[in-house]
Amino acid sequence: MKELNNIKYLERKPRIQLEKNPLILLIHGYGSNEEDLFSFAEDLPDEFHVISVRALHTLSMGMYAWYAIDFINMEKFNNIPQGLESRDRLVEFIDAICIQENLDKENVWLMGFSQGAILSYSIAMNFPEKVKNIAILSGYPEPNFIGEEIEIKPEFSNLNFFISHGIEDMVIPVDWARKGQEMLNQLDIKNEYHEYNSGHGINPQNYWDLMNWMKISLKS
Repeated sequence: MKELNNIKYLERKPRIQLEKNPLILLIHGYGSNEEDLFSFAEDLPDEFHVISVRALHTLSMGMYAWYAIDFINMEKFNNIPQGLESRDRLVEFIDAICIQENLDKENVWLMGFSQGAILSYSIAMNFPEKVKNIAILSGYPEPNFIGEEIEIKPEFSNLNFFISHGIEDMVIPVDWARKGQEMLNQLDIKNEYHEYNSGHGINPQNYWDLMNWMKISLKS
């Protein structure tokens, strides 16, 4: 376990060393930890410098969150200040890890699941100059973290999204995920959208499609 800017993380260094390697930042969901998505690390392309971060707020031993969720008061469902703080801390972390490891700041990837996917949307839409390829797994664009009125930025033309969701997801309804695709299409942002006969998780077909998208996107 390593730590930078008070964020703990796991790391898999590139198997192929380039002058500047791309970074892929793995952002777990509510109640999980940095080991969750890091289980993908061995399958990720050899060029990647893989970093899996631990969320800032402790729920219990081994369980963390990027922001609190109130499951009773739906009007205050997401703790917005905590979410915005986590997003901004992650953006600062991206800058810091790219400097520390001499990584390609023009080729930063995000992979987020659930709450991590929500923050990945927020980072990409608010700081499009910081990232390039974004994998949204079982998430949605939260207006409180993105903004009700999205101003089109030139940097949006560099973004490339992979979005996947289970149609039987009982945690985040698939209709919410579809709003993400609608938003990206309206902004003419490149995206690949998939739905699966699954719940709140990643089934084998989803995983295969994700890895295939990554291999193709690495070449573009």
